[in-house]
Amino acid sequence: MLDYLNTIFPVRYTVFGLSGFGLLLAIFSLVAFGEGAAVALLCLLLVGIGVFDLLQTRRALLRNYPIIGHLHLLLAYLQPAIRLDLGDSGRQATPFSRAQRALVVQRANGASELRPFGTALAVQAEGYEWLNHSTAPTRMDSHNFRLTIGAERAQPYSASVFNISAMSFGALSANAILALNAGAKRGGFAHDSGEGSISSHHRVHGGDLIWEIGSGYFGCRNGDGTFNADKFSNQARDPQVKMIELKLSQGAQPGCASVLPAIKVTPEIAAARGVPAGVDCVSPAAHSAFTTPLELLQFVARLRDIAEGKPTGIKLCIGHPWEWFALVKAMLASGITPDFIVLDGAEGGTGAAPREFTDHVGAPLEEGLLLVHNTLRGVGLRGQIKLGCAGKVTSAFDIARLMALGADWCNSARGFMFALGCIQSQHCHTGRCPTGVATQDPLRQRSLVVPDKAERVYNFHQQSLRALKELVQAAGLTHPGELTAHHVMRRTAGHQVKSLAQLMATPLAPGALLQDAFSPLPLVYQQHWPLARVDSFTLLN
Repeated sequence: MLDYLNTIFPVRYTVFGLSGFGLLLAIFSLVAFGEGAAVALLCLLLVGIGVFDLLQTRRALLRNYPIIGHLHLLLAYLQPAIRLDLGDSGRQATPFSRAQRALVVQRANGASELRPFGTALAVQAEGYEWLNHSTAPTRMDSHNFRLTIGAERAQPYSASVFNISAMSFGALSANAILALNAGAKRGGFAHDSGEGSISSHHRVHGGDLIWEIGSGYFGCRNGDGTFNADKFSNQARDPQVKMIELKLSQGAQPGCASVLPAIKVTPEIAAARGVPAGVDCVSPAAHSAFTTPLELLQFVARLRDIAEGKPTGIKLCIGHPWEWFALVKAMLASGITPDFIVLDGAEGGTGAAPREFTDHVGAPLEEGLLLVHNTLRGVGLRGQIKLGCAGKVTSAFDIARLMALGADWCNSARGFMFALGCIQSQHCHTGRCPTGVATQDPLRQRSLVVPDKAERVYNFHQQSLRALKELVQAAGLTHPGELTAHHVMRRTAGHQVKSLAQLMATPLAPGALLQDAFSPLPLVYQQHWPLARVDSFTLLN
């Protein structure tokens, strides 16, 4: 329905559109057909509903689609019963299931999460997972779980274990950025800028920022697209910027260049990125500031020095394992380590990406996280480097599971988009987002009321951490960082039950990769670790 409306209407049928037509129809009916009072009253009722929809601030969809938007809400309300009749549990991910989005919306609205009648999951099905509980559960006073990143640096950062993942201004609307940052400020968690750099909208509320720098060096670039240290210094030293994140690749389109078409490069976006307005904005596939693993780490150290000791790290989606091994070997050879690494899974989202890259390029988050976690253990660096991860995180169990596999914290992008009101219409790349989240259309984004959505962002974060606290208590622990792969169970083929620790490759012992014997190690290390080199991302001949 919304696809059709987006094609036919540019969302300009507001009070002067559908409601205005209703008013004219009502007047005509009263004048020409006195006996048609019922029709006139119905039209007046529609006018009233339309005006109310335009003035209310709770639902962005109704502000953009007065009256007709109620049909979408009605279908959403009836959907569980319809799907039940059709044998659909509502858990089919497209790419997120109705149940996943409903959980986020409930938490964002502060609604009750209690449910009757037991789980709707098929607990006997292959792939079903659960957290083992303790007969001696713990009690904690706070759900404000934090960790220190860059403890040895001049300006370490105390981060929440749950933060907003990278989403750029340009991909998201100004109002969406304002609401996200206001929610982050109130909740004391971090807001990743995305590679589109820091806009004026990021600064209004003063929430903690992680400045992501991609291959386009937006916000710190010369006219030819190369890195500019002076421009970087001006922003990196701002107290609102807590960490610097150098993006090597992202899960949705790893190894792929991207272009923001000239028509979308508005003066606001151009100012944030440091590019000319009305000209194609290119983000190259590769960085120009370095070409080898050693040069990459030297660039990380340079950024950290210019930022006066703020934690500086890298973000990537794992591709060729030998390239990751080369980077780790360069850490050992140079003594330079990033303060953190953020792993993005191939299941990650984006505003627009080629189908083949979305579906078939890059390692999924679980495989990438395990490889990075184990490799750092194998060289004795795991304690120095914190690991964050992002990839379809919407629930407290998602957070607990990833932390059990080795993550120190989790980020969520689409989860917080749902909290803003995203209905997964998948029009992010067209600029016709029906709820004002992923658009630069001033009328469409006007529907997203910042104070209301900031409250929803804050609620989603708080309720998710409260649920995480209950899971950790049930497991008999005192912090989610104590979770391990032994705590999470999975039903496998043949109705066998194994912990994730049993299913995953044997964890590398600390220092295992520093030995000369590789035969006892998993095959990926036997094949690629000896051939990885610090001076190139290619294998030794």
